[in-house]
Amino acid sequence: MALGTGSLFRTLLTRTVGLNSRNVNAAAPSRNAVTSTSGAILPKPEKTPFGLVWMTAIVVPFLYLGTLISKNFAAVLEEHDIFVPDDDDD
Repeated sequence: MALGTGSLFRTLLTRTVGLNSRNVNAAAPSRNAVTSTSGAILPKPEKTPFGLVWMTAIVVPFLYLGTLISKNFAAVLEEHDIFVPDDDDD
């Protein structure tokens, strides 16, 4: 009876949490991402091509936008005398 309960608990634990069946007492759960539940090897995932041109087209406009926002915010701070650098740098 105890063996049946233990194996049932082990089966439920490995299916729901994803623990390795050899190491049920492991603290970190592991996920078996290369095989299905029947043991078949899954096909490779599709790769989305991100080239240098695509990366540049995304990074440059947002970098420019961030620069404009920070420049305008620094001007607002200086206009309201919230942060004004000292001119005593001798």
